[in-house]
Amino acid sequence: MPHRADVANLFPSSKQFVFRGKPRLVLPHDIQATLTLRQLGMDVPAPVMSQYDWPHPPSKPPFEVQKKTVAMLTTCPRAYVLNDMGTGKTASAVWAFDYLASNGYATKMLVVCPLSTMEETWLRHVIEFTPDRKAVVLSGTATRRKRLLADQSADIYIINHDGVQVVLDELYKRPDIDCVCIDELAVYRNARANRTKAMTKFVARRPWVWGLTGRPAPHEPTDVWAQCQIVTPHTVPTRWTTFRDDLMFKVGAFNWVSKDNAVETAVMAMRPAVRFSMDDVTELPDLVFETVTTPMESKQAQAFEMMRASAVAKIASHQIDAMNAGAVLNKLLQISAGWVYTRDGHILDMKGTGRLRRVEDDVEANSGKTIVFVPFVSALDGVADALTRAGNRVAKISGATPSRERTDIFAGLQTHDLYDVLVAHPQCMAHGVTLTAANQIIWYAPTTSLEIFEQANARIRRVGQKKKQIIRMYVGSTAERRIYTILRSRQKVQDKMLELFQANTI
Repeated sequence: MPHRADVANLFPSSKQFVFRGKPRLVLPHDIQATLTLRQLGMDVPAPVMSQYDWPHPPSKPPFEVQKKTVAMLTTCPRAYVLNDMGTGKTASAVWAFDYLASNGYATKMLVVCPLSTMEETWLRHVIEFTPDRKAVVLSGTATRRKRLLADQSADIYIINHDGVQVVLDELYKRPDIDCVCIDELAVYRNARANRTKAMTKFVARRPWVWGLTGRPAPHEPTDVWAQCQIVTPHTVPTRWTTFRDDLMFKVGAFNWVSKDNAVETAVMAMRPAVRFSMDDVTELPDLVFETVTTPMESKQAQAFEMMRASAVAKIASHQIDAMNAGAVLNKLLQISAGWVYTRDGHILDMKGTGRLRRVEDDVEANSGKTIVFVPFVSALDGVADALTRAGNRVAKISGATPSRERTDIFAGLQTHDLYDVLVAHPQCMAHGVTLTAANQIIWYAPTTSLEIFEQANARIRRVGQKKKQIIRMYVGSTAERRIYTILRSRQKVQDKMLELFQANTI
């Protein structure tokens, strides 16, 4: 670099010489020198870009956006990765830690992630992309988790969000765990939650803390405050109410609305950060959304209309508020799907045979594999059984499916060709899982969560997808049609529930 007296003073071991008649300095290109020179306003590239071998399977070289992500993580001890789903965030974090550990900047890493991604996503990525690193999954009983955490030969420990509190005392005794990677950081948006308090306290003295999330503010711009308290507490006020007042207007006794610049203010708090979309990674085959009309049978239609009319009348007389309007809507959606929970907990089959015939036909006609999302446990078994009777190789995942069994099912669909169809509750597989062996998603009934809708659809739209994808949304009632309209416009159904009933459009 050109000779500068201030730099020479900061680096007494630097070498000085004259090149082509001009004084020069030679400095070690390491992280500390890079950070120091950047603070002086110099544009110095991250050392990892020229000093790392990027271990990877032959078929999966790093994308350019992954290299840029690793460059940021290895030069920013506290940072955010806000990349889209499917852009390789997991591999980027694994490479970043591998580089830091290989060069003595970090010792061990704790990965905190959703339960469903501990083995299928994180453990698999460590094995695949950094095979020289040993990772252990801290799962099972508290005794087993503590025993696995005591394994000093491991480089990376993987645990679910709520599992941190189980081994918190043991984690405090491990200063060698100096890198913490928090996947799906937005689960910590509630500052009052015990897991948020525990995580904030635990990482306070850890030198490397990274937060990964594609949707940092799933509900309100103020969602980012607690996340920033964990990763970069210096970028937000110490009090949540101060942050809320900066971003929101108070309207009425309990309602708040966002100011015009609320999103921009929230984004600025999450710095330093990288944000890349799928378009920055690769051009995927086309994705098509299709609304499929599957009329209700007469028994369903009668039950639906009776409940809808009753709900509208009760809202008019203020007997139903937003909270129990959600419960009524949920029951209407169950009726539309064809199976309903009764008051005594039994499942009533309303004989929605038309929709069952349609799902059988769509699975049969598809050239690839299919994922059928059924957001009601009451309907999950019925759909899976019908598709099995039709001659398909069907796997089923619900909240009762153990984590290891889920991992085996995902591998059976994606890698081993054991299944043609996966019937799943969308909430059980909304994060991290790659299922590009499937090219069709069928929403047998809609979810009311925008986050789950987007995450679930992203399971097939990821790098590695070779076929055109289609997402079919089954509609048999006005309630279902309105919910899909809201979800496709990227709005939250929960905020619209009372409006839907009051406008008599459901």
